[in-house]
Amino acid sequence: MNGRPKGPGRLTAPGIQARKLPRDSHTGGDDGRPKASGDRLVMITAYDSPSARTAHQAGVDMILVGDSLAMVMLGYDDTLQVTVADIAHHTAAVARGLASSEASGVGFMRPLVVGDLPWMGYHTDLTEAVKNAAALVRAGAGAVKLEGGRKRLPVIKAILDAEIPVMGHIGLTPQSVNAMGGFKVQGKALAQARELIDDAVALADAGCFAIVLEGVPDVLGKVISETIDIPVIGIGAGAGCDGQVLVWHDLLGIEDRMAPKFVRRFAEVGPVVLAGVQAYVAAVRDATFPTSAESYAASEELQTALLAGTSSAGIAAAGRSISLDAEEFLAGLYGGSAGW
Repeated sequence: MNGRPKGPGRLTAPGIQARKLPRDSHTGGDDGRPKASGDRLVMITAYDSPSARTAHQAGVDMILVGDSLAMVMLGYDDTLQVTVADIAHHTAAVARGLASSEASGVGFMRPLVVGDLPWMGYHTDLTEAVKNAAALVRAGAGAVKLEGGRKRLPVIKAILDAEIPVMGHIGLTPQSVNAMGGFKVQGKALAQARELIDDAVALADAGCFAIVLEGVPDVLGKVISETIDIPVIGIGAGAGCDGQVLVWHDLLGIEDRMAPKFVRRFAEVGPVVLAGVQAYVAAVRDATFPTSAESYAASEELQTALLAGTSSAGIAAAGRSISLDAEEFLAGLYGGSAGW
């Protein structure tokens, strides 16, 4: 395959796994950059129907309904407050958006929806973890994602045994923010880098169809991508991965919060939105919105009736031009009756 997948149909976890780049694609030329390739996977973290439709129209391969919705949609300081019900709610919204865009004949295949299992959604009991994964699938996900390396192998096996594809996530894992002491780059020391390589190998061997690799030195991203046989989706892991993921609000500049180093603003939507809302506020307050062109015109009879004030003739005219219901309504409104 070369470039974005086109035509009808849906991208699946096996289809994404088959998009693993050849090993020489990661290392590249003399400048250390990866070789050019149209096959790199593109994932966006998005949370609602309009965003899903736009992502589909743009040719995105995967939409991650991430637990980051806690921060960018719900206003929390970290991801730990979001629940399985929250993720399922937003997964369903994304699925509905993709269904509508698919029905409209978008030229690209429907992206794979990956539901993010939140903190405490897979940490307590294997049965509960499988039920939570199933809840996201029933909401519209084609796969689930969970954080952690080798210690997550039992839960990964249990979910895979339920025929639910699993995407791994290692490196900077936001659900471990308290244990890590903050949002810090991982794998900077050789021993820690080796641990992450071993985690990646274990997740691939366990049957994950892909992994997200977050917040690691670029050389480690390249090494892990070269080492394992499933796609590595980088976020702050350098250009040597099989694909990249960014949060919708970050790449579009919707928020003015400080962005991590790995975020590129591909648009600055936030200032445009603010200007639009400010213009709306001003137009309402100075009575330039709505205009007559933005209002519904009434019949001459209705205008006569409504503008006749409290006269019985006006009320009677309303009754003749609309209905008895309107006559009674206007009579009640003006404190009288058509029989004055």
